[in-house]
Amino acid sequence: MTRLAIFDLDNTLLGGDSDHAWGEYLIHAGLVNADEHRRRNDGFYAQYKAGVLDMNEYLEFAIAPVVGFSPERLTALHAEFMKLFVEPMMLPAAQTLVNKHKVEGDLCLIVTATNRFVTGPIAERLGVHDLIATDLEIKNEVFTGKISGIPCFKAGKINKLQDWLTERGDTSLGLHNSIFYSDSFNDIPLLEVAAEAVAVDPDDTLRAHADSKGWRVISLR
Repeated sequence: MTRLAIFDLDNTLLGGDSDHAWGEYLIHAGLVNADEHRRRNDGFYAQYKAGVLDMNEYLEFAIAPVVGFSPERLTALHAEFMKLFVEPMMLPAAQTLVNKHKVEGDLCLIVTATNRFVTGPIAERLGVHDLIATDLEIKNEVFTGKISGIPCFKAGKINKLQDWLTERGDTSLGLHNSIFYSDSFNDIPLLEVAAEAVAVDPDDTLRAHADSKGWRVISLR
């Protein structure tokens, strides 16, 4: 029976937050007003860490500067983002962990609240070909600035994971034989239903919860 190895992305497999870094990249690329965008970007990140983020509001803010851009331009922007902002966040120990699960025959899956545009190339860079993320609405090959479906956030991660499992149609694959790695208390709902939960460089709230549950705590930094 194949085990499902599930990973959060930001501050788990990455030594930073790709969503917040995307906001910094937009500033670097001159696509937004630097002071205003950084103020709002930092504010949304603080809300995320406090567990009170309105994901719909945040994602509309995060994608607004590139709404209407062609796929070709988006690809070029993301390539520069990967080089300047993502590569410095790559963690050798995280790559080793992913590779270990692959060698053991586990199916590796990233489940992240960050949108698919930002995270798709990062997942590929890590060698993880299955990704569940917040999806963005696309019409006529361009982003509309809206979310498609529900955000992949908090309990929404469970809902989107269950839909993904149903679509695969493999009854041998599921949470009954899974391990989930995360850094954030926002992921406690999914950590609670995974067969094995692992806290990775956890925030204070998750660390306390992990200690109370007897969950393993590791560092990839």
